[in-house]
Amino acid sequence: MLAGGETVFAGTTQSENKKMAKSGTFQFSRKIPIDDVYDLVVLGGGPGGCAAAISAGRLGAKVLLVESSGMLGGMGTAGYVANWYDLTDGERLICRGIVEELLDEMSRRGALSPTTSPAGWRRGSTGYRTESLKMVLDDFCAKAGVEVRFATSFVDVDMKGKDRLEGVVLNNVEGLRYVKAKTFIDGTGDAKVVAACGLPYRQAGRDTPNIMPPTLCAAVYNIDYTKYKGNQQEMVLKAIADGYFSQPDRHVPGLFRSSETTAIMNAGHLFHTDATNNKSYSKAMTDGRKLVQEYAEFYRKYVAGCENMQVMDSGSILGIRESRRIVGEYELDYEDYKARRWFHDQIGIYHKVVDIHVYDLSDEEYKRYSQEFNTLDRLAKGESYGMPYGMLVPKGMCNLWVAGRCNSSDLKVHGAIRDQPGCLMMGQAAGTAAVQSIKTGQPANDLDTETLVHTLREAGAFLPQETLSKKMTRDT
Repeated sequence: MLAGGETVFAGTTQSENKKMAKSGTFQFSRKIPIDDVYDLVVLGGGPGGCAAAISAGRLGAKVLLVESSGMLGGMGTAGYVANWYDLTDGERLICRGIVEELLDEMSRRGALSPTTSPAGWRRGSTGYRTESLKMVLDDFCAKAGVEVRFATSFVDVDMKGKDRLEGVVLNNVEGLRYVKAKTFIDGTGDAKVVAACGLPYRQAGRDTPNIMPPTLCAAVYNIDYTKYKGNQQEMVLKAIADGYFSQPDRHVPGLFRSSETTAIMNAGHLFHTDATNNKSYSKAMTDGRKLVQEYAEFYRKYVAGCENMQVMDSGSILGIRESRRIVGEYELDYEDYKARRWFHDQIGIYHKVVDIHVYDLSDEEYKRYSQEFNTLDRLAKGESYGMPYGMLVPKGMCNLWVAGRCNSSDLKVHGAIRDQPGCLMMGQAAGTAAVQSIKTGQPANDLDTETLVHTLREAGAFLPQETLSKKMTRDT
């Protein structure tokens, strides 16, 4: 220690140390073991990352899937958002490929909501048991030959020039490791890899006036569905009039049934939370657990059939709705959405409505949300919009893709495509593209998308042949 209790930083002189301490920085340098080399490293085991890893593994790639928690599935498991919907366009199933495979397997295992018949989810939506999805994803990864490392965090990147990623630094109980690969996919949701590469991105609350608030969801049980009427909104308004809630929030997504007596509870907005700031995120987790108990008591007190409802568990991760979005080779925007535009290079089509939750408790915000979600942005039966390949590629990058909600889209469209089925389709496309890039030498930002679309069709993705003729495409 220096006089006055200052720490001497290893490898620096006393004068250099004082300058560094004054500037608030610390120079960290050490030698770490070099790990194995892979064809593809996927950072993040949420829906997008899992679909990417499984798809690439099935195509013969040597894949490493890195997940910071102890389970796969992200928001669909650890986050307790156990309900997938808008799987159809009102007339036909459009979320296919890996989405369809996962739901078919969970149906076979009896893990879907009891209100869903064996093939009933194909009508558009279903709840499910989170433990089943964890195990199905484990099995799918194992069968595809994917190596999964749990409790492993992404630390930093090793760039070669401005357009190629050479390797990543990871950390787990064994310490720091350097892992090299031919290709990489950022499935972190928060674009952590993209940000570490120094690539441009858009950030909620920095590039936008507001941040869509997250929710800490929970698993609940002891619900009597023979008495449950589903009149939650009426009861929310009554409870607000009674002065029950600590924050009078009229926007409550509610309960989504998962078994005979259980559901996941999606209730309680954590306003002004910045998911890219750890202090903000940590506070939201603490506040979220309090809101979980408050809403559980609301259901017991006000909603028929929920008199004995109890909280089984709150999510181990926060239900983030927006944080960072990449600047990609193409940005899907609201004009595309309104035009129901399809693309030459689309990797999936979707029917999900714009769903930007209230930013605060004001009457104006609730009116804005209600009009957008219930009227203004509703798609008619048979309508859909495409998700182009370019939205998965950070602009100018040769061997890096994203999969999930950090895609390249504007604020409003992001509010539509951030859901799990959309993320799964993006992941399947990103993993397939990475393998194509390895086999052909084509860079991510100049990939033969005709071949990619053909490969995705062969893997079960819903990409109708009439793509080019049905919709006019915007110049890309």
